Formats: sequence, C-alpha cells, structure tokens
Amino acid sequence: MTDARPTRAEARLLQIDRIKTTSRRLMAEKGAPALSLREVAREMGLVSSALYRYFATRDELLTALIVDAYNDLGDCVERAQRREASKDARHQLHAASSAIRRWAKRNPNEYALLYGSPVPGYEAPSYTVEPAARVALVLGSIVAQSWRTNPPVRVKAVDPSLKGVLETQNLDEAMSGIPEGARVLTLMMWSQIFGCISFELFGHYKGSVRSANRFFNIVVDEVANLVLARE
Repeated sequence: MTDARPTRAEARLLQIDRIKTTSRRLMAEKGAPALSLREVAREMGLVSSALYRYFATRDELLTALIVDAYNDLGDCVERAQRREASKDARHQLHAASSAIRRWAKRNPNEYALLYGSPVPGYEAPSYTVEPAARVALVLGSIVAQSWRTNPPVRVKAVDPSLKGVLETQNLDEAMSGIPEGARVLTLMMWSQIFGCISFELFGHYKGSVRSANRFFNIVVDEVANLVLARE
C-alpha cells in the first residue's frame, strides 16, 4: 500500500484553506470588521496561537481573503470576455458586465468585502493592486480594441482639460496608446457598472426598479454608448 498522507506542504495548504473557509463564514455572519484570529481559532477548535503559523495578524488573513476574491472575480470576467472574443465590443462589454454581476450575486459577502464599506483600521498592501485591477483591465482592453479599430465620436470630443485627471500609469497595460479622454470615459463606465451592481446588491433599488435584469442591461447599453458609440 502507498502512503496517502499529505506532505507537510500539502497539509499546510489544506489548513490555510480551512482557515479561509471558516473566516468567510464568520464574515458572512458578523461582517468583516468583526473578524479576528481568536474567533477563527475558536470556531476551528484550536488555540489562537496555532493560527499564527499561517497568518501573523488579522490584517494578513483579511488581505489573503481579499486577494482570493479579486482573483476569483478576475477569472470569471476574463473567461466571459474570452467566450465573446469573436464578437463585437458591445457584446464583449455586456458579457463582462454580466459576469461581474453574476459573481457579485453568488458571492455577496466577498463583493461587500471588496467594494463595500472599508474595514476600520485596515489598509490594503500594495500587492493587492494587481489582482484588483484585473476587471478594470478587461473593460479597458474592450474599449481600447474598439477605439483602435474605429474611434467613437464622443471620445474624439472629450474636453482636453481632462488631461492629467488620471494617475500616469492608470490602465497603461490595457490601453497603451489610447488618449487620456478615452481612459477617463472607461473609468466612468467602470464606476457606473459597479455602482449599479452595488445599488442592486445592497438593496438601494427597492421601490425604484421593477426589473433589475432589464435595468442592468439598459445601464450597460448606455455606458457602451458612452465609449463605443459610432456615427
């Protein structure tokens, strides 16, 4: 018989996964601000010092959960875009936006962790920027490819005074060579899509929107007109 016991490295990964699973459940019940290593350990039947071998602080654990969520969302949106790669930019934008919304509705607690109220006292380290940017890079690449093929009329008319509004490196990877005005409009599009999703998820459309599906499609069409419209 072969020894099927996990290696030390495999056992460590399994325990980290258990810690994260327990932490997500506790966040769903009590919210991210209430998360602590002591409570996670208690839920797992461990002494709190046992968790320090995996996460030195509550913030380190929180960062791991945030990075996991950003990457899971990024994977979802990138897959959606690839499936629509042969279609026009408007189809790709609808596919990517719908993927964001589906992920948010399947993972409301993780979405709230990423895009809801900040956790008091927590400051995300710089290495969370790369996974956080994955969705924006998908949206930026859709706009950039469309703009290179046939620049939208409204982008041509963007006020030159918008120059300098964005961070210098913002969207450089996805929108290299694309004018600043197009980038500004792309971030406006990003904000409107996520704003619509957040309003729906956090209950701000109650009493105002009868069909969330139809309303979301209208919003995506309007932001597509903003950055993809033709004469």
